[in-house]
Amino acid sequence: QVQLVESGGGLVQAGGSLRLSCAASGRTFRTYAMGWFRQAPGKEREFVAVIWWSAFGTLYADSVKGRFTISRDNAKNTAYLQMNSLKPEDTAVYYCAAHRARAVVPNVDPRLGREYDYWGQGTQVTVSS
Repeated sequence: QVQLVESGGGLVQAGGSLRLSCAASGRTFRTYAMGWFRQAPGKEREFVAVIWWSAFGTLYADSVKGRFTISRDNAKNTAYLQMNSLKPEDTAVYYCAAHRARAVVPNVDPRLGREYDYWGQGTQVTVSS
């Protein structure tokens, strides 16, 4: 069982920055892909970014590409989402999620929430105009 705890959300003006953190329990963090999703009021949850295990890289939603950066520190069991140039439309509850590797090479669509095994409780990000 893996527990995920997000932090770092808050209120920021448009154009500002925030860094979200996702701390994971357990000793197998490095074998998980870590994803970030968000859900705005009245909207469906949407994929934001993922960072794979090992050296398989990252993937971003088009809406955040060039503004957000996902990273991980396996020694600290923590994933991060650096969010720059924030816009009011980025306002949402942000969730981190963990997908346990089941193959040497990633073989799932990380944009699908159902591919993730564990979820955090979410952290609110509000961007004012």
